[in-house]
Amino acid sequence: MPSRLADLIRKARRLAAERDRLIDDLAAEWAHALRGQGLSHADLDELWAGLVEDAVRRWRQTSDAKWTAQTWRHETQEVITRVRQKVEAALRER
Repeated sequence: MPSRLADLIRKARRLAAERDRLIDDLAAEWAHALRGQGLSHADLDELWAGLVEDAVRRWRQTSDAKWTAQTWRHETQEVITRVRQKVEAALRER
């Protein structure tokens, strides 16, 4: 049993690192695309909310019974929040 637990911990760490890398890459792309666009804080609020809604809508189209809509929305909001924080920090730097 201990080796199984160690394997699961390694897998969780690897998946978390991959998720973090993807979020960093996505945030860099969004920052590059948004830089110089002159968007207001309200515009950015609408952008991030729209991205969450779009992800939830797409999920409904390809719904996986393992996830509830509430769970999917929560996970999506967490990822978008992380991307948003990184993008807005990058936009403030320049």
